[in-house]
This record gives sequence, C-alpha cells and structure tokens, in this order.
Amino acid sequence: MEYSWRKSPRKPSVWKGAAAGVVGGLVASWAMNEFSSLMKTVAESRSNGQKQKAKKSGEQQQEDPTITTAEKISETVADIKLNKEQKQKGGTVVHYAFGALMGAVYGAAAEVAPPVKSLAGLPYGAALFVGADEIVLPVLGLSKKPTEYPLSKHLSGLGQHLVYGATVELVRRGMRERL
Repeated sequence: MEYSWRKSPRKPSVWKGAAAGVVGGLVASWAMNEFSSLMKTVAESRSNGQKQKAKKSGEQQQEDPTITTAEKISETVADIKLNKEQKQKGGTVVHYAFGALMGAVYGAAAEVAPPVKSLAGLPYGAALFVGADEIVLPVLGLSKKPTEYPLSKHLSGLGQHLVYGATVELVRRGMRERL
C-alpha cells in the first residue's frame, strides 16, 4: 500500500478560482486603502504642513477617479447628481467593485494559466496599475494624463497596486484551498 503525504493535485475550476479571487480582491482593495492612508500620513508628516498651506492658497485638488466614475454612472444611468457624501460612498463602492472584479479575473486566470500567480501576484498588481491607472483612466477622461502627475504619485500608485497584487494572491490561495 502506498501513502502520499501530499494532496492529489486539484482539478482546475474557473468558477472556484473566480470566487476565491473575488474574496481576495475585496480584501486586497481594503489593504490597498490602508496602505494609501499610511503613505499619506507619512508624506504629510514629512512635508511639515505644506499640504495644508496648498489647500489654504486655493490649489485645486484632482478628484479621485473612483468618485468621478461613481458620479458619471449616477448621472448617466439614473440622471442623479450626487452630493459630497454620496460621492464619497459611491467612490468606495466603485473601488471595491472594481477590486472584486479584478480579483475574479485574477482568480480565474490563476486556474487556467498558473504562471499568473508567479512572484506572489506582484506582476498582476503592476499590470493592473499600468493598465488601469496609466492607460484606461486617462483615456476615459477619469484622470489626468500620466505626464501631468509627479513621479511620486506614480510610485505611490504602483506601491498600492503591488500591495493589491500580493494580497489578492495570498487570500485567493487560502480561499481556493478551502473550495
């Protein structure tokens, strides 16, 4: 009688992979927000209040693309103009919905193309940054052109998406083992 200490390889399932990816995408979206908040806190502490001076001097701040997307959806689909609080909530919904969708895509792809999971999801996070933030959002008019942002903004965005990629893979893997 032969005993194996390793589980037999599981059969790939796009649906189970996508489901695990949705959970991973939601958790990764949260982790991305937390990383972003941490980076803002660090940047503000290093700038010695320069952000406050910029706000007082009337510099206009670019609105978050998730908020802009929520506004456009609301106005186009329901002909409703959102107030400030609704914009914030709508932006959050857009952020998590997109994160869940991209997690589902990642989870499904991981089932049929195992190299997608390479380097703990970091290449996926980087590709998502380039594809969404650097190409699609500007093309759709939901953000400024990449050349209109300082390098620090690009590096911060890349860092956030690397956190997303690593988190989505970690959670997807754990969830997939249970499905």
